[in-house]
Amino acid sequence: MTTDLTGRRVLAVVTTYGVEQDELVVPLEHLRSAGAHVDVAAPSKDTVQTLVGDKDPGRSVEVDLALADVDLDSYDLLLVPGGTLNADSLRLEEKAVAAVTTFARSGRPVAAICHGPWLVVEAGLASGKTLTSYPSLQTDVRNAGGTWQDQSVVADTTDGWTLVTSRTPDDLDDFLREVDAALTAR
Repeated sequence: MTTDLTGRRVLAVVTTYGVEQDELVVPLEHLRSAGAHVDVAAPSKDTVQTLVGDKDPGRSVEVDLALADVDLDSYDLLLVPGGTLNADSLRLEEKAVAAVTTFARSGRPVAAICHGPWLVVEAGLASGKTLTSYPSLQTDVRNAGGTWQDQSVVADTTDGWTLVTSRTPDDLDDFLREVDAALTAR
């Protein structure tokens, strides 16, 4: 059964190189097919070159907006795909860190997969949260005050905002189920 997400707006934040292909493309296709409007934002409007397994070229994805031009208040959920190179670069982007902070402070959900939770850690928002990620981030999550769990998906609603996290592309079905739930709960 497909969830009707008509009228929901999702912002995906990425860099233009190094996003894990399925962690961007699969959620985009899923959310759009369910009726959601999804914009892809990056530091520049260059085309996103995704990677498969952090090394092999994947599909190209068009950027809809530069991060500097995004009206954060017009979105219902923030999506943070992983990919080691993407996530490491993204957490150095002031506008991306500000986006996570803005969503959390306004009580809107953030969904991050694989290395994507690095952005949550960078924003100082992992403290008190239970989350999952690619296993190599567990020390970073714990050092930031979060509780790391080895589960396919974790949805944490403490502190008045929902954080949905998953480990890898293998967990996309569970991740998208919880993303849909977070969007319909709003």
